[in-house]
Amino acid sequence: MTQAAITGSGVFTPDQVITNDELVTAFNAYADRVNAENAEAIASGAAQPVPQSSTEFIIKASGIEQRYVLDKKGILDPDIMHPVLAERPDDTPSVMAEMGVKACQTALDQAGVNADQVDAVLVAASNHERAYPAIAVEIQQLLGCGGFGFDMNVACSSATFGIQAAADMIKSGSISKALVVNPEICSAHLEWRDRDCHFIFGDVCTAVLLERVADAKGAHFAIRSTRCATQFSNNIRNNNGFLRRTRPGGMEDRRDMQFMQNGRKVFKEVLPLVSDHILTHMKSENVQAVDLKRLWLHQANKTMNDFIGKKVLGRAPEPGQQPNILQDYANTSSAGSIIAFSKYSSDLASGDLGLICSFGAGYSVGSVILERRS
Repeated sequence: MTQAAITGSGVFTPDQVITNDELVTAFNAYADRVNAENAEAIASGAAQPVPQSSTEFIIKASGIEQRYVLDKKGILDPDIMHPVLAERPDDTPSVMAEMGVKACQTALDQAGVNADQVDAVLVAASNHERAYPAIAVEIQQLLGCGGFGFDMNVACSSATFGIQAAADMIKSGSISKALVVNPEICSAHLEWRDRDCHFIFGDVCTAVLLERVADAKGAHFAIRSTRCATQFSNNIRNNNGFLRRTRPGGMEDRRDMQFMQNGRKVFKEVLPLVSDHILTHMKSENVQAVDLKRLWLHQANKTMNDFIGKKVLGRAPEPGQQPNILQDYANTSSAGSIIAFSKYSSDLASGDLGLICSFGAGYSVGSVILERRS
């Protein structure tokens, strides 16, 4: 059976940055205004005050120091507190497609492959700009790829699920090359007015090119094995969708239409789920902890990653063995583990093994065992 490999990767990073200090200043201005407007209700006990945020609180809760976004001005305006993006005519590229093309071109250039050689484009992300036509088909057209494209959504695990889908198609012989693209405009589905989560997300787009190992032109990562799993949970949820207008009050700015999370339950339930998934995958492929030179984990929370790394390796990861990009990018949903892979993989030697793992809403978890080959 044909073996697939990742031969190129790319990251598109927006040029606007929001630091924790900037974010806290905006949030606290919003909190002060709301508390002043509801002073009587708060004094009587009929309403709870909006608590203040702080940089120390954000660092302790997540490890995040900054985030990249498409629109900084709207997010930091206490009267708006969400990105403001210009509406685009239907005959111009969508925002996600534009991001995707830039990330894809970097991946193609790294692999030394022309876009017209690509047989499939998979856009795998948590939130899609529209239901149809597929963003993947738009990217396919803009790049000049052949074959077909489709969108898929497995929340934060979308990238690894997309890699498995593309690798399986390559192994079966139905295609020879595929782009898996992860455009994430997380700033648009985050509730920036909620202190418990206002610091979590950032925007980015990643892409990986998959080919047959035999077609790789240079150093690459052969895909030894992939594994995906899902388990239904409501603890991470976003209720926004086309049925919204069909419900009473559906057009109102309701809290459940943005990112929702029961953080305590997620932390308690996801950690053993992910750790057991990785360990079971490794065991099935006869991969020992000492064999893993690199762990590229989903970038949601530093404490979670530290726990998983220690559980999988049986010890605290050595410096550089489990790279974090969370402090710079924040949580970028499906793209996080691919950013870490793209930025921290070129130093591995031929024969070294690494593992990509992403996890999130669903619950979902996907892992990919890779072998570096020169």
